[in-house]
Amino acid sequence: MKIAIKNIDGKKQGELEVKFPLVENGKGTQAVHDAVVAYQAAQRSGTANTKNVGEVSGTNKKPWRQKGTGRARAGSFQSPLWVGGGVVFGPRPRDFSKKISRKTRALALRKALTERLKAGDVVVVDDLKLASPKTRDFVGLMSTLDLKGKTLIISSETDKNLTLASRNVPSVALTTSDSLNTYDILRPDKLLFTKSAFEKVEARLTKE
Repeated sequence: MKIAIKNIDGKKQGELEVKFPLVENGKGTQAVHDAVVAYQAAQRSGTANTKNVGEVSGTNKKPWRQKGTGRARAGSFQSPLWVGGGVVFGPRPRDFSKKISRKTRALALRKALTERLKAGDVVVVDDLKLASPKTRDFVGLMSTLDLKGKTLIISSETDKNLTLASRNVPSVALTTSDSLNTYDILRPDKLLFTKSAFEKVEARLTKE
């Protein structure tokens, strides 16, 4: 498979041969599901916490005497039956992360990128250097490249001007080729790679 390479004016500059092995015949669907579930699980903070009977504040004094009051017997102000008492089987801090194998993660990334390439959702530019961090210039660049909807820009390294110019555009997100994952590939409408970033991702996929 070959992809057209454009310059920042939207004109074709050549073609790029896809070097990593494409995933065909429905293979890798489960790997993509597992990778996305693992990614989303890892985003959960797992800090929800409730106090049990031993942790709520209160005295050890018996609320009232055992007999003679006409009320039900009670031995603690911290009882779960009372307002302000402990919580039974409430949430506790936990780690929600799920482990998947390196091969599964690599297969998921290849499968996701293969499908986006087939759908024509991948755009490659030879370079993406901005002369200034002006949002107006960046929006003009996106319009020239005919990128509409949510767009993920993948560069080989962090660029200060690009970061500053795009941060006020809600439909655009940035990442680097080293940080790209399956969830990132699936979420946006379009993927904009720099040539060097695409080659780095290819190297990752070929090695894995």
